[in-house]
Amino acid sequence: MAINPHNRGPLRTLSVLIVIVLGMYGLLAAVSTWGEGQLTPKLGLDLEGGTQLILEPKIVGNQKISEGQVQKAVDIIRARVDGSGVAEAEVTTQGGGNIVISLPGSPDKATIASLQKSSQLRMRAVLIEGSAAPAPAPTTTGKPTAPPTSKPKVTSAPKSSRPAGTASTAPKSGFPPALAAAIAPSPTATAAPPAAPPTKPGAKPKDASDTAWITPDVERAFTALDCNNPKDVEAIVDDPAKPMVTCDTERPVKYILGPAEVLGSEIQNATSGLQPTQSGSSSVYEVRLDFNAAGTKSFCDVTSRLVSLPTPRNQFGIVLDNQVISAPVAQASLCAGTASITGSFTAASSKVLADQLKFGALPLSFGLQTRDDISPQLGGDQLQRGLLAGLIGLLLVVAYSLFQYRALGLVTVSSLLIAAALTYAAVTLFGWSYGFRLTMAGVAGLIVSIGITADSFIIYFERVRDEVRDGRALRAAVETGWARARRTILISDAVNFLAAVVLYFLAASNVRGFAFTLMLTTVIDIVVVMLFTHPLLSVLANTKFFGEGHKWSGLDPKRLGAKTPRYAGRGRVTIAARRAATEGNPS
Repeated sequence: MAINPHNRGPLRTLSVLIVIVLGMYGLLAAVSTWGEGQLTPKLGLDLEGGTQLILEPKIVGNQKISEGQVQKAVDIIRARVDGSGVAEAEVTTQGGGNIVISLPGSPDKATIASLQKSSQLRMRAVLIEGSAAPAPAPTTTGKPTAPPTSKPKVTSAPKSSRPAGTASTAPKSGFPPALAAAIAPSPTATAAPPAAPPTKPGAKPKDASDTAWITPDVERAFTALDCNNPKDVEAIVDDPAKPMVTCDTERPVKYILGPAEVLGSEIQNATSGLQPTQSGSSSVYEVRLDFNAAGTKSFCDVTSRLVSLPTPRNQFGIVLDNQVISAPVAQASLCAGTASITGSFTAASSKVLADQLKFGALPLSFGLQTRDDISPQLGGDQLQRGLLAGLIGLLLVVAYSLFQYRALGLVTVSSLLIAAALTYAAVTLFGWSYGFRLTMAGVAGLIVSIGITADSFIIYFERVRDEVRDGRALRAAVETGWARARRTILISDAVNFLAAVVLYFLAASNVRGFAFTLMLTTVIDIVVVMLFTHPLLSVLANTKFFGEGHKWSGLDPKRLGAKTPRYAGRGRVTIAARRAATEGNPS
């Protein structure tokens, strides 16, 4: 069967819409089958319920908590929640100090842990590296216990560092035997590096790498620290102005570190992803750091000093939450303002770390006081009522369209069905990709969109009917009416979209769900009108039923009071009709 040449353009446009719909539902099926997606939209706290966490600040000594500190912690935790992809969460305060976090659904352990971590990141020079176990009592042999030499690979950007997998030989003088026994020699070293010169008791350190920081108190703390004991790890103190004794999170080693030289506040940005190589991307996940001006200078000064020191004092420990997450070796002065942290990261764990560093350090340390499951605030009955209201509104629009436009109203019905299918797929995919959750406010936005979408069809149909009243042939009326209606539709949708954008950025969290669905359905309305309603009406204009103005078509020229009907079989127009279609300004 030959295709009417006038239908080729509209059919091509309709095929584009078919590809979009099939693509969206194909992706939805793929992510729900092989990924972490689901076939239904995610629901918010008010419709599904979720998990409530109460974080309690850890108070040390006579420490006092100010309202400003708590509010800053709330802002940072809220940013972390949004950054982790969890939408429609609530973060509030309780009793002036506790923070209440309500998360929809069942968040994983990594998400919960990332919210309560203080994420105090500091970079310190390594003074001593030794076995994680408590140092053995001094013996006549003085034989040291060697820690493992393997270590997660850590690089800096520009790529100029290597894994810090070796430890220095214990100095022969300058340290007491107990401390010397805790320092492991490198089994792979071909020659022992020169020992640090002994420092006089009470000497003032020259820089952060000076061994004068190792006082008797620091020595005793290092000797006694057992990294396998959770209580010892919990008691580690991270004072940026003083030396620090701490453990490695990946290897069974412990360190004496100098004062902090680069602070987390000097990190401008943190991102995660696969580490790039010359041939593309590797399979190693990294956290990339970008420093501000102060951080760039500090990092440059640190690496420039460490590059000339012996092992292990040529390393700098990256301390996060009181423990060393990596200790790379400085092989050159790194002054480009960037760095890279690698290790035993996965895609999820690297993103969690990057988000913690990106959104800043909490002004207080928090512990998890309680974790409870919370029931839906509104429940399934409210959702059913909302959906019922939407169905009633849809039926009223359909009834009005069929009464007012007769068979032409079926175009409205089919357009609304296409819009509903696109909206359902889009909301579900946004839940999978961005963590979007549908709340009652969002459902209200979807209901309101029915009227907005129907309004676009009414504008178009009335323009076409006006052209028919002026005596134009239907096919000419469809194109001329579209040229005039398109501008009105775009302006109307642009105003709705702009209002939704302003509402989204200025309103509270619950209202943002309404604004988001309003923005989404406004875009879908334009897509449906452009790719479905207009081309479908163009195809129907070439049929006998619509083209000849059947009385039930909704385009009957007599019923519309047309001046001079110019229909001619199956919608074909006369020469006079073609001339009329080109007359006047279509705008």
